[in-house]
Amino acid sequence: MLAKRIIPCLDVRDGRTVKGVNFVNLRDAGDAVELASLYAQQGADELTFLDITATVENRNTFTDLVRRISEVIDIPFTVGGGIRSVSDVGALLEAGADKISVNSMAVRQPSIIDELAREFGSQCVVCAIDVRSNKAFDSTGAAGWEVTIAGGSIPTGKEALHWAREAEDRGAGEILLTSMDHDGTKGGFALELTRRFSENLHIPIIASGGAGTMEHFVDVFTTGGADAALAASIFHFREIDIPELKIFLANHDIPIRLNR
Repeated sequence: MLAKRIIPCLDVRDGRTVKGVNFVNLRDAGDAVELASLYAQQGADELTFLDITATVENRNTFTDLVRRISEVIDIPFTVGGGIRSVSDVGALLEAGADKISVNSMAVRQPSIIDELAREFGSQCVVCAIDVRSNKAFDSTGAAGWEVTIAGGSIPTGKEALHWAREAEDRGAGEILLTSMDHDGTKGGFALELTRRFSENLHIPIIASGGAGTMEHFVDVFTTGGADAALAASIFHFREIDIPELKIFLANHDIPIRLNR
């Protein structure tokens, strides 16, 4: 069995790392470069950088900041926010990114996933999907999730799993799945949502939104079936340290890469 991955996330606005609850009420969480260096030293498996206002502000991602971060880490580095074209991705990869994450643009122009997969390979393309619960999107009425874009501010009318399948078919190599209902709440990951995705897709699922305790990571890797778990504030504010989390997971029989 492949090792599960722990991925700290840097949500960046105006060059600073921020974190809120349900994508609002953002507060400063520190210098992005310093945090990136710390997480690499602590044994994070990957790092994700999301320029959370690039799409709303209709601008490109901060490539200079991406370059500065890439210079202080030696782990896989995913970058998202404001990506609109193959040339945007080329610039980010040149700046030091290993993978890119597309969200709003992919929903608005799905063919960009095909283009990026052809140009750079599926292993480079992460499709980020931000969802809210909406029973209208489930035939049983028990659960259902709608895709949102632009930092969760615009509902799309797309059913989440249907869109994820299309993204996979178009060449996405991974899905970064964020439950906006759980984001920042520290009440646990969206296990039913994550399990629905992991059981119905053939590419890795990165679960995001709701991490608050070490037990939550055990739950999302077992009950949720996630391949990786992404979190932000619990790492930024030192509520959980990555080395301790990995030891905890290993003690619960979760396959994990322990720090050397």
